[in-house]
Amino acid sequence: MKRLAILGSTGSVGTQALEVVAAHPELFEVEVLSAHNNATLLIEQAKKFKPNAVVVTNEAKYKEVKEALLMLPIKVFAGQQALNDVVQWGTVDTVLGAIVGFAGLHSILAAIEGGKRIALANKETLVVAGELVMQRAAEKKVAIIPVDSEHSAIFQCLVGEDMSKVEKMILTASGGPFLGRKPNYLVNVKASHALQHPNWNMGAKISIDSATLMNKGLEIIEAKWLFGLDNDQIDVVIHSQSVIHSMVQFTDGSIKAQMGLPDMKLPIQYAIAFPHRVHNDYKRLDFKDFPKLTFEPADYKTFRNLAIAKEALYRGGNAPCVLNAANEMVVHAFLQNKVGFLEMSDMIEKTMEMVPFIEHPTIEDYQQTDVEAREYAAEFLKKSQMLIY
Repeated sequence: MKRLAILGSTGSVGTQALEVVAAHPELFEVEVLSAHNNATLLIEQAKKFKPNAVVVTNEAKYKEVKEALLMLPIKVFAGQQALNDVVQWGTVDTVLGAIVGFAGLHSILAAIEGGKRIALANKETLVVAGELVMQRAAEKKVAIIPVDSEHSAIFQCLVGEDMSKVEKMILTASGGPFLGRKPNYLVNVKASHALQHPNWNMGAKISIDSATLMNKGLEIIEAKWLFGLDNDQIDVVIHSQSVIHSMVQFTDGSIKAQMGLPDMKLPIQYAIAFPHRVHNDYKRLDFKDFPKLTFEPADYKTFRNLAIAKEALYRGGNAPCVLNAANEMVVHAFLQNKVGFLEMSDMIEKTMEMVPFIEHPTIEDYQQTDVEAREYAAEFLKKSQMLIY
């Protein structure tokens, strides 16, 4: 029995994780649930799974959650510090980090300090502070198991392998809803179009990142730290069927690929059950349904976010932190149709030019960088008369 703290339980990954838990009550028990704003769903989840504690990080929602759970033996806490505290409880075995964005960083660091196994769905944790996070995980002897389908695929391909024999890793990308489109088309697309991903069921922010290919850029940076790679050991290839989730090429020229239908519950289950494989009833891949698997190079010129992310990767330091903060701001604006699809890349680039570079940031530097980057991005949005708020 593994006792889980599911951070971001009301989001896409969090809700699917609870489906996995519900299907295997003999293997998993929910110890902690957390959410930021969605008090209604958090309350519903708490009543069903009866965790030891729930945390609502938006303190304005505390009273609503507390009163709704008053008659149940569930502890209710509010605020970021409370979340940092409960993930270190001795009753927690594994922390599933599914909070989207920079907001997920501190609770993951707290869980590492508490010596907890991490199932990591929050890619921004390693994008923003990968060097620091992996260093602390190594010091605490904490295992970080990736939940992203691409990184889960690579992780599975590496089990039993010698890392010194890895030549490169190849991240696959579906290409999103605008695969093959050119700028003259993309200039007019709206959020409703970008949210219609052809293969994956994801939250709004990740769906937009997939449409701009920023998601793949963030995954490149995440892969560098997660697997201890050099910058030039990571490639991206467009694979529109989303059947091969990623690949590892070894020094003898052989390639291992992990395959399956696009369903996030599978990498979630793998991460929280590792090192065991658990039977499930998910639909199986039938090759008759995919007589052709296609691959093509990514269009860095049209989807400039991928090129900008690679630039941040090579710059290092706090550059990926700036990239992430600016991207979160412009995606938020785009979801409200307050900035154009192609303009998002322009504003990210401008923000990266403005924030001072720090080669070896501390956690305090990352926090300050995040604040400054958001302020600059907000200014660029205001100058375009496209206010976020």
